[in-house]
Amino acid sequence: MDDKSFSTALLQWFSANGRDLPWRRSYDPYQVWISEIMAQQTQMGRVVSYFERWMERFPDVATLAAAGEEDVLKLWEGLGYYSRARNVLKASREICDRFKGVFPSDPGDVLSLPGIGEYTLGAIASIAFNQPFVCVDANVKRVFARVLDLDLPFNDPKLHNRIRKAAESRLPEGRSREFNQALMELGQLVCMKKPACDMCPVQPFCLSLERGVVDKRPVLAPPREIVKVQVATGVLLHQGRVLIQKRRPGDVWPGLWEFPGGVIEEGETPEDAVVREYCEEVELNVRPVEKITVVRYSYTKFRVTLHCYLCECTAPEPVPVFHEAVEGCFVSPDGLERYAFPSGYRKLMAFMRNDLRYSYLGF
Repeated sequence: MDDKSFSTALLQWFSANGRDLPWRRSYDPYQVWISEIMAQQTQMGRVVSYFERWMERFPDVATLAAAGEEDVLKLWEGLGYYSRARNVLKASREICDRFKGVFPSDPGDVLSLPGIGEYTLGAIASIAFNQPFVCVDANVKRVFARVLDLDLPFNDPKLHNRIRKAAESRLPEGRSREFNQALMELGQLVCMKKPACDMCPVQPFCLSLERGVVDKRPVLAPPREIVKVQVATGVLLHQGRVLIQKRRPGDVWPGLWEFPGGVIEEGETPEDAVVREYCEEVELNVRPVEKITVVRYSYTKFRVTLHCYLCECTAPEPVPVFHEAVEGCFVSPDGLERYAFPSGYRKLMAFMRNDLRYSYLGF
């Protein structure tokens, strides 16, 4: 069976089974761009709700370009990889400055924007403008690694190049938009890690199925090293307000807010670490009053155990001096919702909101 037959079967399947996603209703370039950036490192089921909230707040490039970073990060909160949000904000301002607020259609112009690489260019060019580009994401790689029975590691550049050429050879003229979405959709819904081969429209073309090696394709890279980290943080309460600080540029999660704290050093208890970190970071002497909870979360290769304490200050009028932050302030617990926090701290605040012990604090 030839490449044209493959594409025909795929497009027929997509016509009948493609999901009704909000950015597919108009294929507005701005909406396609935002959806693609959000979908990086994020499950599609979560993207839709974030996308709809985003469009309600930032319906066009100009509105986004006029926003402050704090507002953008807050709306991005929970998606992770916050550099994506910062690049989106920078790119929106460039679009307004260089292209009068109109998202560019020229591929060179698109590629010049912050945060846009080969894949995102292909997605925007094909999906928004129906230009003859292919998109090779993890879903497309998984599909073609099985269809072509490619015995190459998933992260091998040779695999990527083989798959790009395979996609290009099957790209039907004038139908880039549907073809790329169909491939990605197939990888998301059918050719998953545990594939549903009986539902696959390109089953007749799949060499790994024919050879009985579907479960061995793609060839996975060795598991990434996992680093376990013990961290302590303190929620300092003073006159009904809590202390938060904003992380510096160059730190993990730059621009996000947190309660002071840090890594537990060898020989320390979590309580000792909270006391030391408050002294070093904000020049305050605090006393842990009680342990609130233990929160576990992950980012990149790190698996973090966060020990959380309710604290009080030994000084009657604490005046923090911020050595490890851009800025900081005391805010009411119900005002914390206005600030963007990393996931571990959001879990801590959610725990306090749902625990009756802390209802008197206003969480």
